[in-house]
Amino acid sequence: MGTSIGTCAPLKCLRPLLRPRTRPNTQAASSAYLRFYSAAQAQIEPRIGTSTSVTERNTSDLYPRIKPEEVATTCKDFCKRYGNLRREETGIDEVVIRGRIWSFRTAGSKLAFVDLFQDNYKVQYVLNYDKIADAVRNPATFDDCFGSLRRGNILSVKGVPHRTSRNQLSVLATELPQLLSLCSQPLPEDLKDRETRMRNRHVDLLLNPRLSDTIRLKARITQFLREYLLDHGHVEVQTPILSDTVGGAIARPFTTTATETRDRKISLRIAPELWLKRLILGGFERVFEIGPSFRNEGIDLNHNPEFTTCEFYRTYTGLEELMSMTETMLARLSRVVSTTIQYECRNIMPQQIDFSPPYSSLDFIPAIETAIGRSLPNLTSQEAKSELLALFDAQGITRPSSPTVPRLLDKLSSTYLEPQCERPTWIINHPECLSPLSKSFNHPNNQQRVAARAELFIKKQELVNTYEEENSPTVQRGKFVEQLSYRADDLETVVNESYLQALEWGLPPTGGWGCGIERLCMLFAGTNRIADVLSFGTLRNVVARPQSSRNA
Repeated sequence: MGTSIGTCAPLKCLRPLLRPRTRPNTQAASSAYLRFYSAAQAQIEPRIGTSTSVTERNTSDLYPRIKPEEVATTCKDFCKRYGNLRREETGIDEVVIRGRIWSFRTAGSKLAFVDLFQDNYKVQYVLNYDKIADAVRNPATFDDCFGSLRRGNILSVKGVPHRTSRNQLSVLATELPQLLSLCSQPLPEDLKDRETRMRNRHVDLLLNPRLSDTIRLKARITQFLREYLLDHGHVEVQTPILSDTVGGAIARPFTTTATETRDRKISLRIAPELWLKRLILGGFERVFEIGPSFRNEGIDLNHNPEFTTCEFYRTYTGLEELMSMTETMLARLSRVVSTTIQYECRNIMPQQIDFSPPYSSLDFIPAIETAIGRSLPNLTSQEAKSELLALFDAQGITRPSSPTVPRLLDKLSSTYLEPQCERPTWIINHPECLSPLSKSFNHPNNQQRVAARAELFIKKQELVNTYEEENSPTVQRGKFVEQLSYRADDLETVVNESYLQALEWGLPPTGGWGCGIERLCMLFAGTNRIADVLSFGTLRNVVARPQSSRNA
């Protein structure tokens, strides 16, 4: 690299640090840094009678506190504020910037160009001895500092804005930089092995700008949903995650015990739905929650046992209004995402999707009948299961495990309907047995019992579910009982008497809406892996035994 280490003997151990792909002697390097910064401080700041040893000053030298009198500018704000500087123009304001050394190059022994990285932005720092000679009491101190530059270290630098002859916006040093934190691990140029990346997620986020941009985009999408719902009169709430009952969806819960209730089994919620509807019963007209749910089931490209949902409920709102609201919301969100990607998350390559309303729709039962060329049986009859199994055999469709009427119908949907949903498409009028918490009615064309439900698919993936909520305690009880008859696992399940008693207080006609935040982010970020939109990957990555980051 042509880097001068200087003549300071303790810094000889730093020579390997400047050689690519060489593992440093961490202990020796730390000791050398301690000696250098102790010497530098003694030369720049006169000692006031003290006998503090180098060992006692370990933390203050390698990991010092921030100087309270210095107000730093972020790399992002620096680029915005001084982006209009002309070639070879120097500003008059002195600025302080803190960031990680991403890369550096030298031109002789007295000039270095350092790229500082902070919050997805980079700023060039120019360390030129000729410009700061008056501020450096001992030239050897500059040599030692110059030689100790290392990729990954975190610095605080002070200087003036400057645009170089090569038109690079920079900070021209006015004094020596200060080490804020030592990176004692060799920071690689990239991580290619997927397992290594997942086990060292913090390093992967640092090195992979597309991944870090995806997490930023997820935050922006969540912010938009929150602001949109607040602007439309919804109250944000938090509902219990631990409870002795579960509901709102059909899924296997995580169970545990609590110190105060050792005699009772409690569960992590699989959905916040029933709690949110209790708030509607309590007089809230419009509520929403953005938070985690947990389902003790498998992990694949689209599913993780821990995930985030956004659900809202609003009184006196029908299905058509919910669908129209969803289309308007997504069209607006697509514009926000486009702007975010253009200016903040520039490393994301989104899919091209037209979110302009209105969206097309598929009527569940008629659309399947058209696809298979025959009518479905009466889905509320005792013979429905056997007739559906015969239909599967006739069509050559693989049966789902533990086939029940809901599972068979869900399989028909995934086989014949979902593949048609490349563009934003609603699937409407689901059979009643697929939606035990929604209102039901007789289909006007075929008289089958169907649910007041609409499910939005985009790119063949489910994105949004909307319902007109069942508010009759008598009818809801019957649906709970029917739902239990379809359970094909070993879970101990009972009718949720507590929720039925709550309904007796009178639930107004209510529309409900739910969306998986990870699915939504996957769609807009152009990724097909849920692990990419989770800060630390799926449960499999989180609970796996971590490897040392030294093996990264």
